Amino acid sequence: MRKVAVIALVVMASVVLAANVMAESSVRDECVTLCKDAAKFINEKGFYPAVYEINKKEGIFVSKNTYVFLVDLEGHLLAHPFNQQYIGQDMTGNKDIDGTLFVQDYLKVAKSKGEGWTEYRYPKPEELKKPIPFKEKKQSKKQSFVYRVPGKDLMVIAGYFE
Repeated sequence: MRKVAVIALVVMASVVLAANVMAESSVRDECVTLCKDAAKFINEKGFYPAVYEINKKEGIFVSKNTYVFLVDLEGHLLAHPFNQQYIGQDMTGNKDIDGTLFVQDYLKVAKSKGEGWTEYRYPKPEELKKPIPFKEKKQSKKQSFVYRVPGKDLMVIAGYFE
């Protein structure tokens, strides 16, 4: 009886682990797809229609798990569905609690490889809503996909929390 219980626990743990891996893989794929779709939109519809669409909180580049934002290759935020107060600002000095200059990491990926993943720590949306200084907010591990828009000095980014 005891062996059956142990085997059942092992099987259940394996199923949970597999489900977590599949969910993470799914959201990673979603980040890539949304970024590439946004880049295609920029090249087909133009810069200003893309900025308008990316800025929409319920737009086509916002999903349940992630959203796309737009940055130029100098590090200026150009469009963001949830942080529009920072549009136009140079973001290259932004760093996480560990000192990672994550926007500079975006730029390195976009300029060298054209696409890839970055990792840093950032407050989850529920943390951002708390009325305490940014430095005091809990920061969680975040993975972000960076994709340089073909033929443009722009990059689109989408990420998720682990």
